[in-house]
Amino acid sequence: MSDPVRVLFVNENIGGHVTVHNAIRRCVQERTDVVAEFLDAQDPHLAGKLLRAPLPGLARLDLDLQPLRAQLVRSRGVRRALAARLARGDVDVVHVYTQNCALTSARLLRQLPCVVTTDSTTALNAYRIPYRTPTRFTRLTVRASVPAERRVLDAADHVIANSAEAADSLRQVYGVREPRLEVLPFGVWLPPEPAERPERRPTLVFVGHNLERKGGNRLLRLHQQHLRDRCDLVLVTTQPVQPAPGVRVVADLAGGDDRLWEVLAGADVMVFPSTIDQAPNAVLEAAAAGLPVIAHPVAAVGEMVRDGVTGLLVPPEDDTALLAAITSLLDDPARRREMGRQGRRHVEQHYDMRVAVDRLLAICRDLAAAPRAGRGHPA
Repeated sequence: MSDPVRVLFVNENIGGHVTVHNAIRRCVQERTDVVAEFLDAQDPHLAGKLLRAPLPGLARLDLDLQPLRAQLVRSRGVRRALAARLARGDVDVVHVYTQNCALTSARLLRQLPCVVTTDSTTALNAYRIPYRTPTRFTRLTVRASVPAERRVLDAADHVIANSAEAADSLRQVYGVREPRLEVLPFGVWLPPEPAERPERRPTLVFVGHNLERKGGNRLLRLHQQHLRDRCDLVLVTTQPVQPAPGVRVVADLAGGDDRLWEVLAGADVMVFPSTIDQAPNAVLEAAAAGLPVIAHPVAAVGEMVRDGVTGLLVPPEDDTALLAAITSLLDDPARRREMGRQGRRHVEQHYDMRVAVDRLLAICRDLAAAPRAGRGHPA
């Protein structure tokens, strides 16, 4: 039996990426073919927060490079921790999720085999940042950010895109090509098969730490104006919510908390009206729990939700279409249950994190065993 491969997992540690790494931890903890270690990016101290703050005037024009400055601040902490860890040795392969947390670590990543995984790129994200409005100058800020990302991607022996959209951006904007590039959805840790939902007053559920940026406030407004006599609404969020009829707030769940499955088991439809998320874990978690999902076909969501089969996709920012989709499933319990069953099958077949980790570790083993010279990525 060969020795286990020693993999250092470097995690951006923001938003849904926390959930991704928690799922990877669960997948590798009982395996004997890998020794896994995790390095999580930390939030900056006061000086770092000041360095990444928006600049009045320039921010209005989207010219202050605030997203890039925030990534560079976070990546400096990663570089220090990564340098200290690599100096101790005993690492065969480094896995980075995502490239943004390693913007200042490209030289370090060239020291040993490296895999970079990403759910998106700045070229895509720049037009979907929830707290900024794109302007005619946004393309200039993208042009300033791309070289820093490209250095990290060029340092990688293998690049994994979590969606076809991300892969297209990596090819067209960043010059990453096959065979160094592959599409591999990471997915979620699958809970046990969900039980059949009983006849009851239906419940909508929304999961998102930030209500405004993920469409939770919009859903809350529609519920109170049109739906509160027909269904309940559960908001899983860390933000404060004013008490409202038929609304329950779950405020104490962190990423990867198994109590989420209990919340989802008590719901009948997931509504996720976000227009900025690239590959939201909440959508997959809801489908894994047997819920139909109503969402917008933004980024990888159109790959995650099969319109008319596992849920419904509606045009972004269209309240009429969103309300009609919700009402159609409230009116048809049999249809929403069948969509939930199909959603569970879809996640099992395409978004099982254990399958993704099997492939990721196979890549790591191959890289650890191969000679460093002549792999074909840029020097």
